[in-house]
Amino acid sequence: MFRRLLVFAFLGFLVYILWPYRVFELKHSNPKTSSLIELRREEARKKKRDFTPMHLWKPLNQMSPSLVHAIVIAEDDTFYRHHGFDLEQIKIAFHKNMSKKRYVYGGSTITQQLARTLYLRPRKSLIRKAKEAALTFYMELLLPKRRILELYLNFAEWGPGIYGVEAASQYYFMKSAADIAPWEAVALASILPSPRKWSPYSSSPSMVERKWSLLERLEKDGYNTP
Repeated sequence: MFRRLLVFAFLGFLVYILWPYRVFELKHSNPKTSSLIELRREEARKKKRDFTPMHLWKPLNQMSPSLVHAIVIAEDDTFYRHHGFDLEQIKIAFHKNMSKKRYVYGGSTITQQLARTLYLRPRKSLIRKAKEAALTFYMELLLPKRRILELYLNFAEWGPGIYGVEAASQYYFMKSAADIAPWEAVALASILPSPRKWSPYSSSPSMVERKWSLLERLEKDGYNTP
């Protein structure tokens, strides 16, 4: 009897870890919110602050190509070549974190970031990492790359209360994501590692270097960067 209970408990744990949530629905419908947005809402409520997220949906084919490309090369250069996990980046992250003896580098792919943003909370635990891995696997299995990218670009955080590339474009540059110029594209892409800390207008040496690096890469990849 006890052994049977252990088996059922283990199976229940596997279902909890591996259940694909609403990944099936993502193929044809756009989520109204995300786990990250709801977390920020909770944080604001605890601090008794107003929270009105700026979140505007924009289809991928209506975004500036240079903006989309700048974000891909900034966040996940091998996005179109991997299946959700970049083994080389995982190795780099492991060695960097071990050398610092703390978590300083994630090396997550766009698909992994999307899984976290839509469904998970930022707690660091083995269970959460297992759920993230399972969600990443399902997304890559069930969704085309362009759909994964479209979802990511529409739910990424771009500053306090700013979610999605259309909201970011309008907030920072007062124009649609369709009209973003290459230099504006790299400015938006450059802050994604820490969007609540950095600004597209930052002129710190590290940010200027990052922007120039992205701009040179855009030019090398055939985008007009006057």
